[in-house]
Amino acid sequence: MQTLHGSVVVKRELSRKAKLSIYQSIYIPALTYGHELWVVTERTRSRVQAAEMSFLRRVAGLSLRDKVRSSVIREELRVDPLLLRVERSQMRWLGHLVRMPPRRLPGEVFRAHPAGRRPRGRPRTRWRDYVSRLAWERLRIPQEELDEVAGEREVWASLLRLLPPRPEPG
Repeated sequence: MQTLHGSVVVKRELSRKAKLSIYQSIYIPALTYGHELWVVTERTRSRVQAAEMSFLRRVAGLSLRDKVRSSVIREELRVDPLLLRVERSQMRWLGHLVRMPPRRLPGEVFRAHPAGRRPRGRPRTRWRDYVSRLAWERLRIPQEELDEVAGEREVWASLLRLLPPRPEPG
């Protein structure tokens, strides 16, 4: 990714439209590979945001020293926050899993309750717990109703389209 930064993004000969096309077609897929199954921690959130904004700042011809807010840069470039895209596709995948027939392996794994004891210490956040919390925080859907709401394909899709970006701190 660093090679992409130095070679293409800072070239003045390339138009902003071409740079944004590179962002959409190469940078985002490489940065978010497998993101549907991430448990997004604060550390992950911070790193993804930093990588995204580093690229977008260069596309806009700015640096951190210019002290321009990320929201202003995104607005200027007409780009949605990358984490919003990640959350939407995680929720979309949740809808697929909920509607998936019981005999399909991903659905079975999603509904499974492993036997045995968990290791000592703080348990790692399970993906199901993470997306349940995400659905509550972002859509105000309680965990008890999540399977029912996500099971309705049209309702679920319309809710995801209305998912607002997270407010930026500060």
